[in-house]
Amino acid sequence: MPRAGLSSDAVIARAAQLLEEHPDDDLTLAALAASLGVRTPSLYKHVDGLPGLRRGIMLRAKRDLAAALAQATIGRARDDAVRALAAAYRTWAQANPVQYPTTIRAPEPDDAADQEASAAALDVIYTVLAGYDLTGDDAVDATRYLRAVIHGFVSLETAGAYKLPTDLETSYAKAVDAMVTALDTWRRP
Repeated sequence: MPRAGLSSDAVIARAAQLLEEHPDDDLTLAALAASLGVRTPSLYKHVDGLPGLRRGIMLRAKRDLAAALAQATIGRARDDAVRALAAAYRTWAQANPVQYPTTIRAPEPDDAADQEASAAALDVIYTVLAGYDLTGDDAVDATRYLRAVIHGFVSLETAGAYKLPTDLETSYAKAVDAMVTALDTWRRP
């Protein structure tokens, strides 16, 4: 019988926390079990081994990022929504630098949970882009552009790649301003 209070969600949440607290350590079921005060075999009642745990962390990260984007953009439109989305994306990635890379992979075609988790963030972006009257292929192109700019900046930042003495906040604000300008004039050729 599973330990009281221990669930798949609790196991995955603790594993994600361990990843962020100890980014240079390999995540093991033994270390996770010890941190939860259970024996390793007890984890198999909640996750399908290490691959299932990693998948659970990825799904949780995608859902959490999508929720952060949705929360940030509620009641906002156009430029304000893009700025809020970009800020929320960056804030989430900074707070979860080890989990962040798991959010960028396209969903597996045969994994309904991955499809659903990935679609949640995409739906937020499409809603924001609808404020610019971007739909269909225009929305796909603009989404790719937004992701390239935001992910490019955030992934370099979380990897410690920015060492020049220029203020990162100013650099990010200018990148976001450039996105807003581009979206204001975006049209399919």
